[in-house]
Amino acid sequence: MTQIVEGWTGRVFEDFTPGDLYYHPFSKTVTEDDNMTSTLMTQNVAKVHVDARLTESTEFRRILVNSCFTLSLVTGQSTIDLSMNVFANLGWDEVRLPHPVFVGDTISSRSKVLSLRESRSRPSVGIVEVATEGYNQEGVIVISFRRTFMVSRRGFLPISPTPRPDESSLPDAIER
Repeated sequence: MTQIVEGWTGRVFEDFTPGDLYYHPFSKTVTEDDNMTSTLMTQNVAKVHVDARLTESTEFRRILVNSCFTLSLVTGQSTIDLSMNVFANLGWDEVRLPHPVFVGDTISSRSKVLSLRESRSRPSVGIVEVATEGYNQEGVIVISFRRTFMVSRRGFLPISPTPRPDESSLPDAIER
């Protein structure tokens, strides 16, 4: 007998508790292409992100990864645990970059739930505030920030209109 097992659909407002700490499951090793694409796509003209020869004369002696890429990466890493069901991001506050990121660094992240409140204007969502930190392969914090977002409440998740094909095209399972 076939049983449909739904995949992870993310947390809703009622699933959060202040003090909860999430170590997000995905890490990423930053590549030169990540940095160049992000830097050029956003028209960032800071030479420390693109000019290897110039950076040889800086204290770091190599290219610095664009900090906006780092913010986006760490926010993205947190999505699986925090905001798959986001209605809207309301803001990033207290963004700090205590240590540079370089090509080849592997970035991981964690978040702690700070506060929750019901939305006064939208009964279908709640507001969650978290503190998030990104850290490199040596456990050194490279970015920290607070983020506030609206997330759907239980019973108010939008439903995807994507049709599912008939399961009969899949082979039968064999019990062993």
